[in-house]
Amino acid sequence: MYRQRLELTDRVAVVTGGSRGIGLAVVTALEEFGAIVVIADVLDEAGTAAAASFESGRVSYVHLDVTDAAEVERVFAEVAARRGSVDILVTSAGIANHQPSLELERETWDRVLAVNATGTFWCAREAARHMQERGGSIVAIGSMSGELANAPQRQAAYNASKGAVHLAVKSLAIEFAERGIRVNAVAPGYVGTELTKEGVPTDWWDDCWVRRTPMGRLGAPEEIGSLVAFLASDAASYMTGSVVLIDGGYSAW
Repeated sequence: MYRQRLELTDRVAVVTGGSRGIGLAVVTALEEFGAIVVIADVLDEAGTAAAASFESGRVSYVHLDVTDAAEVERVFAEVAARRGSVDILVTSAGIANHQPSLELERETWDRVLAVNATGTFWCAREAARHMQERGGSIVAIGSMSGELANAPQRQAAYNASKGAVHLAVKSLAIEFAERGIRVNAVAPGYVGTELTKEGVPTDWWDDCWVRRTPMGRLGAPEEIGSLVAFLASDAASYMTGSVVLIDGGYSAW
């Protein structure tokens, strides 16, 4: 009984930003539990290669810019028409920025918010349109940085964007509950991906991040993927509006 509640056999999942890092780990976890997965990303070469690496034939790739509301609408409609439904959405598309606030350009602020927060909303809204008759699960990839201002990096735009994601998740969970749609967020701490390390001095990894994490290490993408798969499954059927921290104890100080 309990094993069956974790199964995702033949459920159609869209994973934005699924071509690498946490997103690809999520794709892997969902596919292993039986889902039919569509990687939706702007990295065409990486996304195509990622989809082709799965021998099951249950993973495909589609180009999607999450900041373009019209494109989001079109892609979700095409997925629903081709696959018959959209049962799961995971919003993993995201960008980071580590500029001090006094040096942050307006264009950079707008871009970070557009991809991380607004893009999450556009995708969640379109997924919900196709889930409302049979229900579904939406899982947003937030961040512990949406709950606290971690240091030493300067990332006001990123923190603000992830805080917006967390509150949007809670708001949409209330709004969509009557339609049988659950909406949750996973808030990772420091995970060893290229996005996490991009533009950050290497001495921060051990001297700051690892030292301040009670478990004494960075997280692995697959550890995030397994939590997302749980939230997407019927095993989490009474969970909605939750922001689940998975940070090795960093935020417990």
